[in-house]
Amino acid sequence: METGKQKTSLKAKVQKLGTALSGMVMPNIAAIIAWGLITAIFMEKGWFPNKQIAELIDPMLDYLLPLLIGYVGGRMVDEERGAIVGAIATMGVVVGSDVPMFLGAMIMGPLGGYCIKKLDELFQAKIRSGFEMIYNNFSSGIMGMLLAILGVYIVNPIVSSGSHLMSQGVDWIISIHMLPLANIFIEPAKVLFLNNAIGNGILVPLGIQQAASAGKSVLFLLESNPGPGLGVLLAFMFFGKGNAKASAPGAAVIQFIGGIHEIYFPYILMKPALFLAVIAGGVTGTFTFQLFGAGLKAAASPGSIIAIMMMTAQGSYLGVLAGIASAAIVSFIIAAIILKADRKSEGDDEFAAKQREMKQMKAESKGQATETTDLTDYANVKKIIFACDAGMGSSAMGASLLRDKVKKAGLNEISVTNTAVSRLKDEPNLLVVTQEELAERAAQKTPHAVHIQVGNFLNSPKYDEIIAKLKTSTYLEPETNSPETKAKPELELDQVEEIDFIRHDQNRGTSTMAVSLLKDKLHEQGKNIPVKAVRLADLKDDHHHLVIVTKEAQKNLEVRYTNVQVLVVSDLLDLDALLEKL
Repeated sequence: METGKQKTSLKAKVQKLGTALSGMVMPNIAAIIAWGLITAIFMEKGWFPNKQIAELIDPMLDYLLPLLIGYVGGRMVDEERGAIVGAIATMGVVVGSDVPMFLGAMIMGPLGGYCIKKLDELFQAKIRSGFEMIYNNFSSGIMGMLLAILGVYIVNPIVSSGSHLMSQGVDWIISIHMLPLANIFIEPAKVLFLNNAIGNGILVPLGIQQAASAGKSVLFLLESNPGPGLGVLLAFMFFGKGNAKASAPGAAVIQFIGGIHEIYFPYILMKPALFLAVIAGGVTGTFTFQLFGAGLKAAASPGSIIAIMMMTAQGSYLGVLAGIASAAIVSFIIAAIILKADRKSEGDDEFAAKQREMKQMKAESKGQATETTDLTDYANVKKIIFACDAGMGSSAMGASLLRDKVKKAGLNEISVTNTAVSRLKDEPNLLVVTQEELAERAAQKTPHAVHIQVGNFLNSPKYDEIIAKLKTSTYLEPETNSPETKAKPELELDQVEEIDFIRHDQNRGTSTMAVSLLKDKLHEQGKNIPVKAVRLADLKDDHHHLVIVTKEAQKNLEVRYTNVQVLVVSDLLDLDALLEKL
């Protein structure tokens, strides 16, 4: 029976458009920062004016940055051929323009990639052997030429008029002091994973135009201000509950110093009333920036306090710091009031988990995409990819955490990497981990992969579940799906370098006593083998470790660890029986 194509939600479509815009700017942030630093340091009114070096400023702004954006835009559509045609097409809108052609590059780059891709679909398969190079070179050159001419006569005038209109609109909004109201839309959009789309796709191009004429722009600060998110995380540190409170301090450091704003989004989504806190903080911060006339020379990416300070224009340091601080204070106060008014106990974490479980079951009943729970699907996983909107900050952290767990579990054949959702490819033997808000897009890009959704890349209990399922799947043979089909290896006691007892909260005293008794006995016999009580999750999956467990705990141990040697006893404190087996 044929199934209809899954419909894409409006939110996913908006995210996809926003990611396409930001995806053209994000890889070129380093070039924008280089331009900003050269401008700030060597321009006529810079820190160290240098007329010869300052000659770089205009060519970089007018030619280099738009061409790089057009190149990346074409590559997003049709790899290298699309990139080349996109850059040629972009040159058509750059020449003769009196404004930086970032918007024109965002149009012509993907258009160039799309046109050459469609041309190849029509003719490439019909090219006779031996003529491929002639076709490839001349088709790209002719298509690029035609699009460049189109850019000169049609796209350039339209985009120039639009850029002037938008610039005048922004200047007017700033002049009547209404810019802070933009944060009413920016802050919620950020939490819905449109932060890169808004910051790099809209505000950065407009900010560069403004900075080129005024020397600085407040638009660079609207989305990158870490104050609102910092205030919410500080409120969770003092007034939060459960895992949210425990993870908030680490999240605050990563958000404020590391500039990874995605880290606080799950805290807002967990309690939607906190949207009020970040909105109020954002409005306050932008108002303060305007009050002091503060601005940055170029984009601060990531939105770290370090990056912001490096990009701050001369004479704007006080205003920038005041805006960030005021945003954090206002956000903290409102978030604290909301959290203090919340009468739920820590046990409600379990209730939230049950709600997610019900939501998943409901989705399954309607035939919608859900997480994969069949262990047989984990048996062939060779690659794990963490996917976030930009493919850098939060996904890199999540990948690092799981990579460490994979290594400890002895699953060395499985690679763990990170990327942007837009760059996912439907590969075989793939497991994709993404945040809940981006799960729909990830499922569309990789329909044949195993999918896992998490609320917070920094602190998710699902990482241990993934390891457990991967370990369990190694027991499942394709034909029998039975753990008993694998023979258990004999103990090699001569290779034991450490003896471990599994410590649980319920048997902490028993495991501690067992360690003490065995240590004493081994010491009497002149043996110096370390004996420890360790938590199951902290155990090292090493053949040189001998783990002593009861029969009840054996299955849980062997599901998660395959390389350790296991000795099963009926009673951990029966030292005579234990020594006899050893």
